[in-house]
Amino acid sequence: MAMDFNQLQELLAAIAATDIAELTLKSANFELTVRKGIPLAPIGELVAPAPVTPIGSAAPTTVTVSESTTTTVTTPAATPVEKNWVDVKSPMVGTFYHAPAPDEPPFAQVGDRVRLGQTVCIIEAMKLMNEIEAELSGEVMEVLVENGQPVEYGQTLMRIKRD
Repeated sequence: MAMDFNQLQELLAAIAATDIAELTLKSANFELTVRKGIPLAPIGELVAPAPVTPIGSAAPTTVTVSESTTTTVTTPAATPVEKNWVDVKSPMVGTFYHAPAPDEPPFAQVGDRVRLGQTVCIIEAMKLMNEIEAELSGEVMEVLVENGQPVEYGQTLMRIKRD
């Protein structure tokens, strides 16, 4: 499967216009993975705060070609309240849930300590329950979404103070 630069641009534009969060194309010669809104920077690496993104603007798009070529196209993101606070953002459109069931305790509340990979909430999308995991260890400082509230792609769900 050969793909020239113009075809790649058309593919990225088509994906950006949809709710697709991740797409992988594989052939004998290459592998292409496109992820929207998922940073590739290591957890320990801090990203400088950027200005607030206007409503309706495009989300970050990262293109990774397995032959060690990575291109990231980003738009400004909301600035965390404190520089060592990290926003946990919704990777998809759906419904936010604090707990695995209505009669069970929340995965993470303000003041709770979370560890890397720990489930902090669920986003239901198209009848699928998607567990959202912490991308760092730290303390939950804010939960910005109410249980059962609809969320948008890239919306900040909570903020965690980095250890």
